[in-house]
Amino acid sequence: MKTLSILKEQPGVALVIALLMIVVLTLIGLASTQTSIYDIKLSGNKRGSTSAFYAAESGVQVVIANAENFNVPGKYIRNKYDPFSDPNNANPTKAIVTIEYDTTLEGSPKGSGFSAINFEYNHFLIESTGQDQMDSGLAKAKCTIQQKVVTFTPTLQGGY
Repeated sequence: MKTLSILKEQPGVALVIALLMIVVLTLIGLASTQTSIYDIKLSGNKRGSTSAFYAAESGVQVVIANAENFNVPGKYIRNKYDPFSDPNNANPTKAIVTIEYDTTLEGSPKGSGFSAINFEYNHFLIESTGQDQMDSGLAKAKCTIQQKVVTFTPTLQGGY
């Protein structure tokens, strides 16, 4: 009977236990909120970097689609060319693209299966930089893609 009398003399214990439970549940709620905010920021960064990648990739694809971009005479200044200075190249993603004509490389690329005879090879390096297309956020994601392109044309043989 003595234990029952001790509990009867402590009427505020239930209130203290309830307050402790509220504090613990509040801390759990705050931690889950912080985790959700972090995940949202992380997914936003991923979306921005993916958008920048596709913008850069579209710049490369637009340039490769127009064979006139690799016609060296007249377009290249110091072996470099900005294809979007030509109105025939659309630039929907506003990528910054430069084509560099590499005069140091000769012959067919290794492993291409072509022999070096009867063809003229021109080696190019395309560098495309894309940026996140969304207007949200101060720091926009950027991505730069470099792609090598080799053009080859048959050469005249034996006076034909």
